[in-house]
Amino acid sequence: MGYHRYDTPSELLLLNKIWVLQSQMTNYFLAQQKLVCKARNGAKVTKKYDVPATPHRRSQRHKTVSTHDKALMKDTFAGLNPAAVQRQIQALTAELLTLTTSKAAARTRPGLTPRTGRTQGQAAAS
Repeated sequence: MGYHRYDTPSELLLLNKIWVLQSQMTNYFLAQQKLVCKARNGAKVTKKYDVPATPHRRSQRHKTVSTHDKALMKDTFAGLNPAAVQRQIQALTAELLTLTTSKAAARTRPGLTPRTGRTQGQAAAS
């Protein structure tokens, strides 16, 4: 999201929309490898990973997830298009950037007068 300050309700609304779409991209389309085990043999660490799968696919295979929840996720997945979701994210991000950069610049504090240090007579006496 960058280094801008997002402090208005309209910016918060856009951020929430972006986060929902980003969550859909991550959970339905981006495969992730899960660490299964890690073994240390002296100084060498050996890691074993599960087969890459999306969180959606992992939840579909998991036994404790209810059939109702699996059906909801399946319906959500059927209605998603990864390219369209990515385009929506980019459009909302561009809109957020425009909104943020068009805000009035932050007011600067009035300049402080420099504090005078010691007078010449005091500096010589020290």
